[in-house]
Amino acid sequence: MRKNKVINTDDVLLTLCTAVTQVFAAAGNAQIAYSPMVQKIQKTCLRPDLGCFVLFDGGFSGLVVINFTAESAMEIYRKYMMSMGMPETELAQFHTSDEVGNVMGELMNQIVGDFTNRVRQELQTSINQSQPKMMAINKQVQILINTQLDQPQARRVTFNTPLHNIFYLELAMDKTEFIQLHEFETAEEENVDDILANANSQSAAAADSAAAQDVDDDFLANLGL
Repeated sequence: MRKNKVINTDDVLLTLCTAVTQVFAAAGNAQIAYSPMVQKIQKTCLRPDLGCFVLFDGGFSGLVVINFTAESAMEIYRKYMMSMGMPETELAQFHTSDEVGNVMGELMNQIVGDFTNRVRQELQTSINQSQPKMMAINKQVQILINTQLDQPQARRVTFNTPLHNIFYLELAMDKTEFIQLHEFETAEEENVDDILANANSQSAAAADSAAAQDVDDDFLANLGL
């Protein structure tokens, strides 16, 4: 008898960790790594110095919290902005700056978007998420999900940056298992850069075709046709 593949909470957490590292790598922060050891926790919290939470529901319900120290937030922010060509002299100097919060919030939005896309492809289910908002805080704040989880499970993972700064990812969700009943093909991931490149190529081809048509029309007009 064929043994069915089972995906549990920790597998979902691994998918989320992969989304974190890949989004940060694309944002100029390569070599961010997470600990191979995951910590079971009883509650999720926003912690100093910069924190963000996202609620999701649909195929399963849960909460994602990410907490940065001031040092890790500034390292990621600075490398991201400089990778986009921003001069170092024009960068914000403190993690409490609105610019830092907005940039880190946008990166969190990309992480959750990448995560939900992976869930859709790998688990063949879909989840919706709230809009993330990054907040500078100086005290621990407990976060509770506004839905009743049947068997809540919570995990915390430690991430390390190349400069040895630390930030934490926390996940709380229903205790659940996804059991694969039969083989299926996952859809090929769409690359935003490829989509834009194809769109630009099509626009250029259309412009060339229009220009060629204008030349032909002018030539026929000169011939009196």
